[in-house]
Amino acid sequence: MHKSHLPSKLCATCGQPFAWRKKWARCWDEVKYCSKRCKGGVK
Repeated sequence: MHKSHLPSKLCATCGQPFAWRKKWARCWDEVKYCSKRCKGGVK
């Protein structure tokens, strides 16, 4: 499957689009941030 066919969202912090990842398969509806940095966990 090509990345262009994967679902995507906009990051709640930076506003950049990010694509679905396999590690988010079970919680995709709850994912709001593109990275730990945007989530505020890592500076």
